[in-house]
Amino acid sequence: MKTKIIDFINNLLIYDYFLFGGIILLFILLLILAIVLREKIAFAILLVLVAFGILTAGSVGGYLWLHSYLFKSGVTVTEVKALEFTEALLVRGEVHNLSKRPFSRCTLSTGVYKVTHNRYIDPIYPYIPFKKSTYTLEEPIGAGEKAPFKLFVEPFRYTKDFNITVKAECR
Repeated sequence: MKTKIIDFINNLLIYDYFLFGGIILLFILLLILAIVLREKIAFAILLVLVAFGILTAGSVGGYLWLHSYLFKSGVTVTEVKALEFTEALLVRGEVHNLSKRPFSRCTLSTGVYKVTHNRYIDPIYPYIPFKKSTYTLEEPIGAGEKAPFKLFVEPFRYTKDFNITVKAECR
């Protein structure tokens, strides 16, 4: 957990500092306004609740929105093949840089999940993959360019119907 927090802090951008600074400033201003209007107790309590809501939901939602806007990418899977002589699943595709900034590194997350052909259970399975794999693509990808990838999910022994999801987190 400590390494994840240190990695998160080391990867912050100047835009993240502006976002978090603005949210903290708005939080402090709403608390000061609540203190000034303490005679109107219901309004002051509402302002305190809104301030804490902005502090928590605003920082998480703002960070996710900012990074989805700055580092917009797309993934196209071209081939999924269960290998015969090894217990592995081969996944090939391309990562598309849809942003205006070049990427230096992309982390691809792959999830394999079951298909039961049951209309009530099938929508739940994409959230619970039974096999996961990650791959880091270290080659730079310019704005508007594509980069091919090939990754393996191993060990893979599942013989029934399955689907696959590939998500890219690029910086």
